[in-house]
Amino acid sequence: MWGLAVGGGGLLWAASTGQTLLLAGLTVALCALTWPLGGRWRWVPLLGFVATFLLSAVWGAGLSLAGLLGALLLVGGLGALGLRDSALTGEVTGLRQVAAALQGGSGRLVEANRAEDIVRAGVALVAELGFAPHLAYVGYVRGLPQVLGARGAFAEYVHRPIFPAGDSHSVQADHALADEVLALLPPEARGEHLSVPVTGGGHDLGLLVLSRPGVPFSADERGLVESCACLMGAQLGQWEAICELRDANDLTLRSLGAALERRDDETGGHTARVVSASVRLAQALGWDEERVAALRRGAYLHDLGKLAIPDRVLHKRGPLDTEERRIIESHSVIGYNLLQDLHFLPAETLDLVRHHHERWDGSGYPARLRGHDIPEAARLFAVVDVYDALTSARPYKPAWPRAQALQELRAQAGRQLDPHYVAAFIRMLEAEEQDDVRLVS
Repeated sequence: MWGLAVGGGGLLWAASTGQTLLLAGLTVALCALTWPLGGRWRWVPLLGFVATFLLSAVWGAGLSLAGLLGALLLVGGLGALGLRDSALTGEVTGLRQVAAALQGGSGRLVEANRAEDIVRAGVALVAELGFAPHLAYVGYVRGLPQVLGARGAFAEYVHRPIFPAGDSHSVQADHALADEVLALLPPEARGEHLSVPVTGGGHDLGLLVLSRPGVPFSADERGLVESCACLMGAQLGQWEAICELRDANDLTLRSLGAALERRDDETGGHTARVVSASVRLAQALGWDEERVAALRRGAYLHDLGKLAIPDRVLHKRGPLDTEERRIIESHSVIGYNLLQDLHFLPAETLDLVRHHHERWDGSGYPARLRGHDIPEAARLFAVVDVYDALTSARPYKPAWPRAQALQELRAQAGRQLDPHYVAAFIRMLEAEEQDDVRLVS
C-alpha cells in the first residue's frame, strides 16, 4: 500500500509537470505492483493513468495527437494483458477444479466394490466437473434400460424403466436411447445435450446423458466426460467379471456338494435344502451379501471331509463304536484342511466347515468351543442342519414329523444349539407356512 501511495503521488507530480514519459513509466511500475493482487486492484493504475493524463492535458498545453495515441496504446496494451491474464487465471482455476474432481472421483470409483456404488461414484464424478445441471446414467436391468444414477431433473426417474413395460425395444441396438432419456426432462430443462456410451468387458454397459441450457458442449468437455465414462466402464466391467467368476465358483461348489450328496445321502436333496434354508434365515436376519455368500459356500461344502471316511463307517446301519465315532467326527477337520488352498473362500466359509458340529454347551467337536466362541455362521447353520437331519429319513431312523422336529429344536436351544438362532429359525418357518397357506387359499 505504501508503494501505491508513493506511485500515486508520482503520477500527480508527473501530470502537473507534463512529464508524459514518466507518467507512462510510473503506470507500468504500478501495474507490476498491483497485478499479483488480482481482481479490481490490477485496474487501479490504469484508471489512475487516465485521470492524471487528462489532468496533465488540462494543466499543460492540451492534448497532442502523439500523446493521445501513446496513452491509448498504453491503456489498450495493459488492458489487453489484464483481460488475457484474467482468462488464463479462470482457465487454470477450472483445470484445477477438474483435476481435483478427477482425482477424488477416480479414488472413489476404485474403492467402490458393488455395481451400485460404482454407478453412484461415477455419477458424482461427472457431476463434480460442473458441465451440466442435469445428468443421468442409464444401465441395463434384465435387458431393459433404466436410470440407475442421476442429478438434477433426472433424479426423479432413478430406478424407473425408460420404456413402458412390454415394450419390444432392442436396447443395445437402439440408437434413439439418448433421445428417449432426454424426453424425460421437462421442456424448460432441455437444451444442449451430450451422450457418451459406457463400455466395459467388450460390450455396452450403459449411457451417460448430460443436458444444459445455452452453450453447446465443447470438444474438451466431451473428452473429459468420455474419460469418466472409461473409468466407470473399467470398474463396472471388472465388477461384472468378478461376479461371473463368483458364479462359476459357486456352480463348482454346488456341483461338488451334489457329488458328495450322492455318496452320503441315499434320499438326496440334503445339501440343496440346508443351503436354501440357511440363506433364507441369514437374509431374514439382515446379513449382508458377503456374509450370506460365505454362508452359502460353507453350506455347500460342510460335509466335504466325508470323502475320506470309509464306506464301512459312513454307511453303517447300526450304532458306531468309539473308534468309528472318532473317524466320523474327523470329517470336519479333514474338510477344513482340504479347502485351505482355495484362496477365494472367505474365513467364514472355512469356519463353518470346521465348526458346524460344535455345541452351545461346549460338548461338540472338533474344538469343544462354547457359546459365542463358536463362529456365527457355524451356529446358524447347525440349527438348519439339525432340523433337516431330524425331518429326513436316515438308514438308522425314519423322518420325524415337522412338529416333533420343532419341539426337539426348542429342547436343544441353549444345550446343543444357539437359542437365538433356534428362535429365529422357528419364526421363519412359521411365517413361511402362513405365506403358503395364504397362497393356497
